[in-house]
Formats: sequence, structure tokens, C-alpha cells
Amino acid sequence: MSAPNIKLAANLTLDVADARPPTKPEANAQAQVGPVPIPHEHKVHPTNPGGENATLTFVGTATTLLEWRGLRIMTDPNFLHAGDHVHLGPGVTAKRLTNPSIPLNQLPPIHLVLLSHYHEDHFDKLVEDRLRRDLPIVTTPHAAHHLTTAQYKGEPFTAVTALDTWEAADIIARDAKFRVTAMPGKHVQTGMMEMVNKAIGALPPTNGWMVELFGAERKPYRIYISGDTLMVDELKTIPQNFPHVDLMLVHLGGTTIPAPNIPLLMVTMDAEQGIQLVHLINPDVTIPIHYDDYDVFKSPLKDFQDLVTQAGLDQKVVYLNRGDQYSFKV
Repeated sequence: MSAPNIKLAANLTLDVADARPPTKPEANAQAQVGPVPIPHEHKVHPTNPGGENATLTFVGTATTLLEWRGLRIMTDPNFLHAGDHVHLGPGVTAKRLTNPSIPLNQLPPIHLVLLSHYHEDHFDKLVEDRLRRDLPIVTTPHAAHHLTTAQYKGEPFTAVTALDTWEAADIIARDAKFRVTAMPGKHVQTGMMEMVNKAIGALPPTNGWMVELFGAERKPYRIYISGDTLMVDELKTIPQNFPHVDLMLVHLGGTTIPAPNIPLLMVTMDAEQGIQLVHLINPDVTIPIHYDDYDVFKSPLKDFQDLVTQAGLDQKVVYLNRGDQYSFKV
């Protein structure tokens, strides 16, 4: 399997000096820009700490805040609370079991959203209603179509960049320069099930992301975000283009639909597939996310922790509770 070519699809310039509130005041009279959230617990590289100048805060589900050089990137915003429900496909709903570590209307200014796919547990109705319409969003072509087309939205989003697999966007924000490349990902395995899904549109297309932060050295700091995917053959092409990854955020949970007690289809990695991905990508540090927030998650975090220990990888995995922060050096 040859390494695919990366195509530069967009150049974006972000204004980080005058970031406006992430929520629309007219949608919520109490909306306000909150201060930078105080992390519940700080964590650093397990074996090589020092010189930290960037942070990653785990909010919940697949929602994280990446901060570096005054730039704040939010991944897959999901701010529903315990007891709220999301729609995941025809006849499939899921109930949230946890609360995010910070309410939506208390977020600090957000400069960019990375949205892996258009699913309500990654971009819920509350978020879709209240995010300001000119907030830059990088996402899949499928999600971009829904976010920007008046057919679907009374007030469409206006700053959406669509990246298909292996397309990249170079982004400059004041003195922060980075590149986002869309990585392969699939909710369903290649074959008959994939063809059926495409025909009925039950599960949306999904991306992973490779985020490259360019510091003083020529070598970028690479963060691979798996997105909601299974361990499919397409992932094997990633190390060919990116032989070294500094940090990996892996979406786990073994999401099973329509429910764990009726396991007809698993659409995200369980613990076993997650450890396979760790071996494939071989990042310096792995942080598991997306594993216990909804009642459709079948594979608990402990299963992944046990496999990490069996593989002798405890010193290469950092576990964050909601509200915890990982500090690292670019």
C-alpha cells in the first residue's frame, strides 16, 4: 500500500488578537466569555518533562481545548449534560451520562474548531444553535455541506473549510503556524456494510486529523487525532506519511448501535482496536478520549488500561479525567 499524496487545499489566517465570544448573545442572554478554565489536574510527559509551552484540556467525550501561542483550538464540541439525548442515526439515540468540565457559555475565546464529522455527540444541537456563525470550522465535506447550506440551517455558518482525506490546510494565527491534514477514518468496515451505509446514509463520513505545530525547530510537533473510526486498512497508510507522531488522541468506547445490549454494529474502536492503533502509530504519548460519556459505549477505559499494561506501554499513555490538562513542549 503506497503512501498517498497530501494535497494542500486551503490557506487560512486566523485573528487571535480579537476573538469574539464563542456563543451568540441573542441565543442565550447569559452567554459570556469565561476565563481560561483552571484545570483539575496538571499532567506532563511521563518520562521527559520540561519546557512545556502548550496545553491540551479534556472537556469530555471528544471535546478538547488545544492551546499554543495564544491560539485556542476546540475539537468536536459537545456540551450537553447528563440526561440529555442525541440522535445518532435512523431510530438510534444515546443518553449522555456525564457532564462536560465547563459549560458552553463559559468557554474562553475559541479561534478554530476541528470537527471530525457531523454527529450530534460531536456537534450537538446546543452547540449548533449557539456558536457564532463566523467561527472558523475545519471539517469533512459532508459536515461542511450541512453547516453552510440554508436548506439545513436558517442561519448558515460562514467560515467552514472542507477537507477530504489527505487534504491539508495551512493556518497562520499571529505568530502560530500550523497545518491540519485530514486523516482516513471509517465508522463501518469496508465491504457490504459500507455500501449499505452509503446507500441509506445512516452514518456520516468521518475524518481523523494530523495537527502539525511549527515551532522554532524545523521539525513540527505532531498531534494525531483518530476521530471516530474503526481499525480499518486505510489507517495503515498514516505512518508512511507521518513516521513520527508526538501525541495521539484516540477515540475509544466501542460505540455500539443501536445499544450495547443489542450490539448489531460497532462504529468506534474498542480497547483491542485501540491498542492496535497505538502499535501502528507508535506515538510518544497517547491520550484516550471518547470512552464513557454515552450509554452506547460498550468498551470501558479499564479494558484499554489493562491492554496498555500488558503491552508494557504504561509510560507512554497519559489518562485525563474531564477537566484535566496535559502540558507539553513544542
